Amino acid sequence: MNAYEVSRFAKILSQNEYPGCGIALGMTPDGKRSVALCFITGRTLNSRNRFFVEEEDGVGIRAFEPKLIQDARHILYRPVYETDRGLILANGDQSDILRDYLSVGKSWEAALRSYGFEDDRPNATPRISGLLCKDGSYRLSVLKAESTLGRGCARSFYEYAPVPGLGHYLHSYDCHDAPVPPSLTGEPRCLSVCNDMELFADILWDQLNGKNKISLFLRYTDLETGEYEQRIFNKRK
Repeated sequence: MNAYEVSRFAKILSQNEYPGCGIALGMTPDGKRSVALCFITGRTLNSRNRFFVEEEDGVGIRAFEPKLIQDARHILYRPVYETDRGLILANGDQSDILRDYLSVGKSWEAALRSYGFEDDRPNATPRISGLLCKDGSYRLSVLKAESTLGRGCARSFYEYAPVPGLGHYLHSYDCHDAPVPPSLTGEPRCLSVCNDMELFADILWDQLNGKNKISLFLRYTDLETGEYEQRIFNKRK
């Protein structure tokens, strides 16, 4: 797919049984609100044993049954952080590094250059991150292995000016039921955004694979006032 083609995001979600984590940022068609989306999916009992919870400064992930967690480092982290520099979204604990760097005036790129892809072999999961700035502009990044053997790290950074009705998204895996999910390929894809947050949230949650979906977070923020509305979906809660 051409990176500049506006795709039907819900259809893309429905075609991928296991996208891993997904992040999307954009602007509503009326140009008045920014949009931030983060979701997680899972195929194992370890991964499915969790849910999103609203925190004072964003969103956290909790375990339903903590005693059953096998590797908390890879599945329990902060997917959403609210900071003075903007809203951070991530599929791993690089969110902590991003928050720490941004809070002392360091750059987004410097934070991510200090990190690599997730060493969870055999997967070598790419680390995907997003930063939604208060003026509606946004950044996305991917840290991924340079080879299927998990060697080297390729770092890609993308910056976008807000365009009414449009956004861009990333997801961890280009997977259609593969035993070892292949990492995403290509640049962030375009998506169309609607003004109705409730409708958009319901459609997106509906289209995620019913067996593998775990949680979804969606926020619409008024660019003039900074006030926001958000929804959190959890399959088991």
